[in-house]
Amino acid sequence: MRVLVGIKRVPAVGGRIVLSADGTAIDTRFLGSTTGPHEECAVEEAVRLVAARGGESVVVTLGPPESEEQLRYALSIGIDRAVLLETAGQEVGPRATAAELVGAIRDLEGNGGPFDLVMFGNEAPDSGDFQVGVRVAEALARPCVTGVKALEVGDGEVVARRDGGRGMEIYRVATPAVVTVREGLNLPRYPSLPGRLGAKRKPLERRTVEPGADGLRSVGLRLPDPDGRGAVSLGSGAEAAPAVVELLDELGLLAR
Repeated sequence: MRVLVGIKRVPAVGGRIVLSADGTAIDTRFLGSTTGPHEECAVEEAVRLVAARGGESVVVTLGPPESEEQLRYALSIGIDRAVLLETAGQEVGPRATAAELVGAIRDLEGNGGPFDLVMFGNEAPDSGDFQVGVRVAEALARPCVTGVKALEVGDGEVVARRDGGRGMEIYRVATPAVVTVREGLNLPRYPSLPGRLGAKRKPLERRTVEPGADGLRSVGLRLPDPDGRGAVSLGSGAEAAPAVVELLDELGLLAR
């Protein structure tokens, strides 16, 4: 089988967030970068599926030249092939990202046959758009299941399970299909030393792209007050009702 995983280079959340001078972007000069936890599970699942069933696994990302780091990580744990859709470093919105990925997927399928499964993280950790996987599936006219926490691949079909609030929802869809997965799908492995060394020798395909307009415009970013309290207890039970009413009145949310 053939499996493709889309990933994204994102800032490591453990560092202190600093904004650019104009307040329109995050200054990443002093931040490490990583792959999001949902996408790490997608990469791990691709490696497991191809190991069990044979075939080829491909990882692709849209981003600056530095995104090679995340692709090499995927190669180090067993992905067969990596493709970098290299941009000039600008932030690209979900619509333009999906359009570029669809073009790359069609090109890769034209040279090697259709991907039985295309996987994405459920959402990017930095922007939280929840859109790219769905947009890719729509453009490719393929069934899509989002928020997947368990996955089984059979002959010509995928069985995907996700949390449904009152229980587990089960979807059975024909391949080729698109799924977006959540952290907890599996336990991603750590790359071994031989894996890291081997990843440096594996070829990495680069394609320069110029994403089109996305229809979105960033107005600005604002950091939360570092001294602000996250929560204030107003009490519990019926005794808290007067405090709730008073707070709503202070916020101007009560009709008069």
